[in-house]
Amino acid sequence: MAELSIPSNSGDLEEHEQVMSEVHLGCPPGLSGPHISKFTISLPPQGAESIRQGEAVSTQQNIELDEDGQSNRSCCLIIQHNITSSIPNVGLQVWRAELILSDFVLHKIHTSSEFEGIVSLELGAGTGMVGIILACVAKRVFITDHGDEILDNCANNVHLNSEMFNHQASVYVRGLNWKNSWPPTMDSESSETQKRFSWTASEVEEVQGASLLLAADVIYSDDLTDAFFNTLERLMSQGSEKVLYLALEKRYNFSLDDLDVVANGYLRFQSYLRDAEECESLEHEPLPRFVGKPIDLTQIPQYVREYNRGNDIEIWQIKYVRRKSQSQTL
Repeated sequence: MAELSIPSNSGDLEEHEQVMSEVHLGCPPGLSGPHISKFTISLPPQGAESIRQGEAVSTQQNIELDEDGQSNRSCCLIIQHNITSSIPNVGLQVWRAELILSDFVLHKIHTSSEFEGIVSLELGAGTGMVGIILACVAKRVFITDHGDEILDNCANNVHLNSEMFNHQASVYVRGLNWKNSWPPTMDSESSETQKRFSWTASEVEEVQGASLLLAADVIYSDDLTDAFFNTLERLMSQGSEKVLYLALEKRYNFSLDDLDVVANGYLRFQSYLRDAEECESLEHEPLPRFVGKPIDLTQIPQYVREYNRGNDIEIWQIKYVRRKSQSQTL
C-alpha cells in the first residue's frame, strides 16, 4: 500500500478507501484496530536538562555509551495509532510532517527557552505527538482535531505519555472543526465524545492569549486548506500576537488540467502567503494577510529516529499581519 496521495477533489473519494502513511510501511496492513509504537528520541549528550520536567522522564529514558564512551541519552514516546485508515480518519496515523515538526519543537526545547511556560494550540493534531512533546516545557497545551475516534485516540496518547510533562503543564484535548465558527459551540445533537472534548469559556479566552500555534500535515486538499486559513484568520487576528509553525509534505498528482504532475494542494497553500513588502502594499486589502517563510531544515537535527525525512517535507513560519485598525482596537 502506497503512502497517502490525495487529489484536490478529495471530497469525492470513498470513505472506505484505505491509505497508509509512509511511516507505517513494513507494518502488517491487515492489523485491525489501534497499534502501539515506541518512537525513540535522542537527547543531547549533556543530558535531559533541556527537557525540564525533572525526574518524571526517567521512567522512559535510556542511557547508552557510544564508541568514545560518551553517554547517548534517549527517551521514548508511546503512540497509539492505526496502520491504515480511511481518508477522513488519517489523523489516526503518524505522518512524516508530524515527526519533522516534533524534531523542530525538540530543537527549540534543547537550544532555547522560547517555548517554556507558554500557552499553545495545535491544529489538526492527529495522534497528538507534537503537543505531547511541547508539554515537556509549556504551561498550557491545547491539542485539537475533529472526529470522535481521532479525539479519543489522541486523549489516550496524552495519558500514555503524561509522565513526560513538566509538573506545571496542563494538556487539553479539544474538538475543533475548521468548517465551523470560532469559538466552537455544541448543539443538542452533539455526541458524548464531542461533549467530553468541548471547550469552556475560560479555555477559549486562554487560547486567545496563546503565543504559539502548531500544525502538521493539514495541507492536502483545497477545501480543507481554505477552511484551515479561515480558522487561522479568526485565531490570529484577535488576542495576543501569534506565530504558527506548519509542517507539510508536498504531494504530487497527475493533473488533467495541466497534463502534468503537480502539487496542487501546495500551490493552494502558497496562494495564502505574502512576504512583508507585499503586505505593506496591501494595506487597504480586505483579505487576510499571512506572511510566511520556510525554515532551513538543514539546521534542525533529527531527534526522532524512526523515520526518513525525504526531500518533500517543509516547515513554514507563518504570521498574520493585522491591519492598523485592528491593532489600534486591541
